[in-house]
Amino acid sequence: MENQLYIHNTLSRKKELFEAINPPFAGMYVCGPTVYGDPHLGHARPAITFDLVFRYLQHLGYRVRYVRNITDVGHLVADLDEGEDKIAVKARLEQLEPMEIAQYYADRYFIFMDSLNVKRPSIEPRASGHMIEQIRMVQQILDAGYAYEVNGSVYFDVEKYSKTFEYGKLSGRVLDDLMTNTRALEGQDEKQHPADFALWKKAQPEHIMRWPSPWSEGFPGWHLECSAMSTKYLGNYFDIHGGGMDLLFPHHESEIAQCQAAIGHESVKYWMHNNMVTIQGQKMGKSLGNFITLDEFFTGKHRLLEQAYSPMTIRFFILQAHYRSTLDFSNEALQAAERGLKKMLTACETLGRLVPATDTPNTEGTGRINALKTGCYEAMNDDLNSPILIACLFEGVRIINSAADGKERLNEAELAMLKEIFNTFLFEILGLKDEKGSDQHETIDGLMQLILSIRQKSRETKDWGTSDQIRDTLQKLNITVKDGKEGSTWENL
Repeated sequence: MENQLYIHNTLSRKKELFEAINPPFAGMYVCGPTVYGDPHLGHARPAITFDLVFRYLQHLGYRVRYVRNITDVGHLVADLDEGEDKIAVKARLEQLEPMEIAQYYADRYFIFMDSLNVKRPSIEPRASGHMIEQIRMVQQILDAGYAYEVNGSVYFDVEKYSKTFEYGKLSGRVLDDLMTNTRALEGQDEKQHPADFALWKKAQPEHIMRWPSPWSEGFPGWHLECSAMSTKYLGNYFDIHGGGMDLLFPHHESEIAQCQAAIGHESVKYWMHNNMVTIQGQKMGKSLGNFITLDEFFTGKHRLLEQAYSPMTIRFFILQAHYRSTLDFSNEALQAAERGLKKMLTACETLGRLVPATDTPNTEGTGRINALKTGCYEAMNDDLNSPILIACLFEGVRIINSAADGKERLNEAELAMLKEIFNTFLFEILGLKDEKGSDQHETIDGLMQLILSIRQKSRETKDWGTSDQIRDTLQKLNITVKDGKEGSTWENL
């Protein structure tokens, strides 16, 4: 691969050169949603972050197998080893079967991710469909001596594991601190150590979601599904495991321990984590009740929203921040993203209409455009730095607008290179698209072209009154008409 991509490995806490284990193949596993409610902005961020990784690896020529799971069982309330399953709680409230809830919200998740132009993963496995693999992994951990059974439940023995391996190496937690800070919870007296976590839980009589196992009728622990499914589809050692920073501990920490115990070594080469979306400085999430769903963003129907925001505005807003930095919600930031995206897409339309300067040789002047392209690749290769990439593209916007105003001259080669840059980085890699491609926008554009043609005829016949009336009426509707040598264009302010 020509481009050298460096990514921040959470495990080593530094940027490392990405070197695939089996090039040109690359395997990536990302923790997906627990499907018991509509996705919110916090769900959109990891989806878009790892969509960016997926797209760029493909652009570099890798054949990527991207696996993102659907959690439809085993994720208990408050992420603990006791209590009710989050999906079962929702099912009881809605008076539906748990799998009806899981199916409904999984379908909703897919619809919203499609609207954000997030590519579908290669494989999207569900926890409920991989009980055999999870039960087998529990048995492997028991056979290795790093788990114990109590009353039909199986727990991972963190203390014993830590005598040989380092539990806490990903998050930087120390076992002694975990002993001190982990509170004993009701119903967890089965555990030998407060830091131990469930691999399999015996189902209580009221627990609807249950499966037979060698130990009891029950269900798998939340952490187990990702270890079982990632290794099933990507092998016992694969390239990238991603997810949100909130999953770093205990979920991903426990995954490392499970794989080390079950297969004899760690399964992941590079760990990548996106940071959180915050609202007024606090993490946005369902458990805190401070979330705004994507549906609410798209319709504007939430008390904190001043207007509706399109899917591409949300995507651009997320990509304007580096994936490892926090992203704070505000209407001002979203409106700025909306304006920035509009400026970018308008420049792309302008670029398509520019006529090359015939008196400028193609062999001259391409250096600055080459430098722009180099800057785009440098940004992406530096830990997928999308905000720097966007800044480079805005430099391209400046050049395009300057050429459109007659202040700069672009030859045929320069125009071709600019088109390649925007097609590659804005549309292919950043995954943005012009939402005017919808039927509604096509209808509006068609009507505007008709209006502008009528106005053009009135100008040709020197009917300035009609021409000015059309222009002034459109101005009142926040539509600006620009007259140029090639005819008139319109822009919705």
